[in-house]
Amino acid sequence: MSADKRLEAAFAHAPVLPLTPSSRYILFSDCHRGCGTNNDNFLKNQNLYFAALQHYYNQGYTYIELGDGDELWENRSFDAIKSIHNNTFWLLSRFHKEGRLVMLYGNHDIVKRNPRFARKGCSSYPCSTCREEELFPDMVFHSGVILKILSDTPDCRCPKPAAARTDAVISRREIYLTHGHQADFFNSVLWRTSRFLVRYLWKPLESAGFLDPTSAAKNNTRKKKVERILTDWADKNSCVLITGHTHRPMLDESVSYCNTGSCVHPRCVTCIEIRRLRISLVKWTLATHPDRSLYVAREVLSGPFPLVY
Repeated sequence: MSADKRLEAAFAHAPVLPLTPSSRYILFSDCHRGCGTNNDNFLKNQNLYFAALQHYYNQGYTYIELGDGDELWENRSFDAIKSIHNNTFWLLSRFHKEGRLVMLYGNHDIVKRNPRFARKGCSSYPCSTCREEELFPDMVFHSGVILKILSDTPDCRCPKPAAARTDAVISRREIYLTHGHQADFFNSVLWRTSRFLVRYLWKPLESAGFLDPTSAAKNNTRKKKVERILTDWADKNSCVLITGHTHRPMLDESVSYCNTGSCVHPRCVTCIEIRRLRISLVKWTLATHPDRSLYVAREVLSGPFPLVY
């Protein structure tokens, strides 16, 4: 199956969420939450991420995670991850209880597509009082999600499509969300082999300073190839495609392919905000007040750009 076919399959049964002027969506990807060891790349940014998550919860956003939320290639135990990062799962459970949580799976947490794993792993988490609390027991992890600008959206200047949507033609009124590993043969079709190598070869070598050459996030050649495939697919289908996977944040008004970046950058986390039919690429990082006290700062890297024209 080609990369194009794999991407089409990701959206074959994708849920469609409305996109209106009142919609607020925050897109994160590639948190790679681990179990607190030296290989837990999320650990250094956990406070930045939690501060950002609190902001979006208080501002009424719907949280959409585009996959690789948990590092389940390097780690076998999801319970250990939930225990170490229980404050994060506590806040995510609050999003879920209010119907504001949408989860996708990526290659590093592809096991979540199994309903049995989702039921068992997401039923509860250990809270700070050492008792089990409900997490999101009825969660379904999707391969893709579609945000659709409604035809009756006020002040929508986007022309109506000449014909109804077909498998080959996708309206620009739709924003397609997926992890993006479908464009990477080694991390999609051969994901079991890749997981084995990461868990038993590259994980110990990473501790010694070596980078995984099979990873699109760590190999620039593979990164560019994946981004080219995703961009070509978005252009061919006349849609906006937003992914993660490569860890390279990307948002340009003239480009149909966008990327949220990740939560494992050296000194920041990045995400994409959608609000009032506008899209922005945002960075959360530590900053310093004039009195040298630290605070968590939100910085817009690109945008906001209108989603309708």
